[in-house]
Amino acid sequence: MTTTQPVAQTDPAAVRLAVDDLVPHLSKAMSSLEAASRKVRLEPSLQELVRARASQLNGCAYCVDMHSRDAVEGGESTRRIFLLPVWRETALFTPRERAALALTEAATRLTDGPVPDDVFAAAAAEFDETELAELIWTITVINAWNRLGATARPWPLP
Repeated sequence: MTTTQPVAQTDPAAVRLAVDDLVPHLSKAMSSLEAASRKVRLEPSLQELVRARASQLNGCAYCVDMHSRDAVEGGESTRRIFLLPVWRETALFTPRERAALALTEAATRLTDGPVPDDVFAAAAAEFDETELAELIWTITVINAWNRLGATARPWPLP
């Protein structure tokens, strides 16, 4: 088993705490949850936009990098990835994507309060109940990963 000494915040390339190695049964469970969250009907491009946006909001550099690259490899344009932080200011995102991104932001920024009814209603208008549940799970899982990454930095950027 690998142990890690705490690393000063000034070295973002270093592992701060190897949570996967230190608690492997939880790491395995989280990886299983991740795999299950990908077995949904939601379009892969939408899933990656949601994952990238939540990761941006949470300040998880590893996840921003991974999901931005995954989105591009899946056919997403770099222009839309570049504009993701300001998606409200462009016409490049569909109503369905806009509803998903608004729900992602509201569910990620819970310190602002619970998800507003109008944000939930807008998502419910674009997604059927199963898709909406899948979207909520996708948002929940990426937020869990982001919290691990932003706190422990167990996976440094290559």
